[in-house]
Amino acid sequence: MNGVSEGLDLSSIRLIGTAVTPAVMVSACGIVATGLDNQIARMTTRMREMLKEGRQLPEGDSRREMLCQEVGILDRRHAILARAITLAYTALLSFVVTSLLYLTKRQLDIPESLPVVSFAVGVCLLGAVALLALASLRLSRLAIKLERDELFGSTRRPPSV
Repeated sequence: MNGVSEGLDLSSIRLIGTAVTPAVMVSACGIVATGLDNQIARMTTRMREMLKEGRQLPEGDSRREMLCQEVGILDRRHAILARAITLAYTALLSFVVTSLLYLTKRQLDIPESLPVVSFAVGVCLLGAVALLALASLRLSRLAIKLERDELFGSTRRPPSV
């Protein structure tokens, strides 16, 4: 057993572990991007349905005005989530670069701070994605409030469940 442990280069094992950590973050970014993409697709479908409904309503119909407001909210949400998905993919790229920097560190004499900075950039980008997702949720609540107010009136509350 002692002969085996003498042959192991612990710095190589640490290097592999350090390179794998960003790879896990790449997977996390992919999951986040998939979720954002699904939200964007659902929003696009809903927006098209609302536009179709709005076109069929007569000019001056109160529902048409409400649909215009909701489409405006969905458009803003779509733009926010499009930025978020762009940042998620940029974070993914940052984590891939981090892994590559760690894996080629010995061959290319890369300074220790470079992969750390690359990793930190990815983490900051994911933080920005979370903030944008929260902003999108706020707008989602605004759209639901419009629907609720149309159905129940702005002074009446919906029945409790």
